[in-house]
Formats: sequence, C-alpha cells, structure tokens
Amino acid sequence: MLDAAMQAQLKTYLGNLREGVELVASLDDSEQSRQTRALIEQIAGLHDLVTARFDGTDSRKPSFVIRRASDANKWVRFAGLPMGHEFTSLVLAMLWAGGHPPKVDADLIEQVRALEGDFHFEMFFSLSCHNCPDVVQALTLMALENPRITATLIEGGTFQDEVERRDIMAVPATFLNGERSTTARWNWPKSCRSSTRTPMRAPPKSSAPRPRSRCWWSAVVRRARRRLSTPRARASARASRRNASAGS
Repeated sequence: MLDAAMQAQLKTYLGNLREGVELVASLDDSEQSRQTRALIEQIAGLHDLVTARFDGTDSRKPSFVIRRASDANKWVRFAGLPMGHEFTSLVLAMLWAGGHPPKVDADLIEQVRALEGDFHFEMFFSLSCHNCPDVVQALTLMALENPRITATLIEGGTFQDEVERRDIMAVPATFLNGERSTTARWNWPKSCRSSTRTPMRAPPKSSAPRPRSRCWWSAVVRRARRRLSTPRARASARASRRNASAGS
C-alpha cells in the first residue's frame, strides 16, 4: 500500500509516539479488506509501539479502530481506507492516540474535555474532498480527548450502499447520535471555508503533521453543545455509544 518513501516518512512521524497504539481491524473477504490488512500490517511493522489485531467485530467491513493501548476508551474508527487527503488524518490519529500532544490551543482541548453528555459521530468523507480532513481531524481529537465522544469516519466510496440509503449527496456529511448534521450547515467562518490542504512533505526528525486552524475545532465543539439538549437526544446518544463500543 505504501511505497518506500511514504514508509520512511511515516516511520519518522511514528518516532513521536510516547506510548503504545493498537490497530484493531474488522475485515471480510473483500479486496478492500485485503488492502486494509496490508496497510495495517505495514504500519505496525514500522514501530514497536504500534500493534495490529484482526479480530474486530464491527458491522462495517473493512474498518479499524485506532486506540491507546493503555486506555481502551480513547479510540477513533476509520471505515474504509483513509488515503488521499485523509492520510495525514490517519497519521495524526495514531500520534494523538500514542500520547503526542496535538498542536491545538489548550483552551479548546479543555472545552472538549468539559463537554457533558454522550456524543456519537458518524462522518462521511471522500478521498478527493479537500475540506473533509478538517472535520475528520476535529472529530478524531474530540474522541481521543473525551471518553464520552465516539467518532466513526467513513469513506463513502467503500460504503456506497449506506451513502445511498442515508441520502448523502455531498461530503463532508456528519451524523450526530444518528441524526443528520451535515457540516455545510455549521456556519463555518469564511477563513475556514477558503483554506486549503498542504500535502505531506519529508519532515524534520522531530516534526509531526499539524491539524487545521482553531476555527474548525471551535465550530465542532459549539455544535456538539447545542445538539445534546433534550432527554430524548441524551437517551439516543447513550444507545449509540453502546452500539459503537460493542464492535471494536
């Protein structure tokens, strides 16, 4: 899956890990699952702190959880292969799960940790979407910083039947506790909407990829606070979280 240059680059990034990371995959006999296994095995072979398992039971296949080895409550799930624009998101998820501090304002991290309630996010992206990584990375960090938040990040091309069933016409598209909450309605600041991605480049030894600007994180946190305001919504969130945790 990864050529020699990408493997060397990723190995350098993984040098920033401070503790163990587990990759737990749920696979079937499809070609997409074969590719997912190959990618996970390659990644696990690049650093001793990364381990791979293939006994996951999630209903979406292929998918895999990235979680902190010392704390199973800190995890994020990718369904489908996070390549293309999302490869940086995959790297950041592993680094954050492995204890590398995110380059995000401390006050935003505290806001995420202080969120009360259960939030289960399902977010659909495409490999050619320029704006999707902003939302993927925001939800990833939230899930890894608050044990009552889960994030499942779904590559729509792999799960086309689900895309059609849920009437998803554009990405990024986000569901919170089972209800549609497409990011196009989140009133992103103009500075966020107009920003562009920077491709991964050969890094200095001590560097790590950077997430997007502050405004994206703030928008997601504000949205989460507003959505969980009724007893029905809270009950739905608890049920969604139980279902998500059962399939790791």
